Amino acid sequence: MATIEECRAALEKFSENLRDAEGDARDAAAMDRSVSCHVTDLDVTFAGRMSDGRIRIDDTLQGPPPQKAQIRLAMAGDDLVALVDGELNFAKAWGSGRVRLEAGLRDLFRLRKLL
Repeated sequence: MATIEECRAALEKFSENLRDAEGDARDAAAMDRSVSCHVTDLDVTFAGRMSDGRIRIDDTLQGPPPQKAQIRLAMAGDDLVALVDGELNFAKAWGSGRVRLEAGLRDLFRLRKLL
């Protein structure tokens, strides 16, 4: 089971990957939105903001997110680490329910460019 530190490191690596994105993925990463990632097996939520092509984590909270972020992810810690390391396909994980992604329809269309 991934630790809180490993999950935070995975989110930081994902942020770096967004910063280095090009083309349509870069445009999608340029959104300005609140973001939360609930790590279900650790019952911890990382809350922050996606802006300027990066994700900035502002808080690490116990339990599910207390406020509804504009982009919400939920998954097990091992799945978060595997997704960022390229060992788990996002579309398959989302389709099977291992990863939950909630956002407005317009944001979902923009986020698909990151996959």
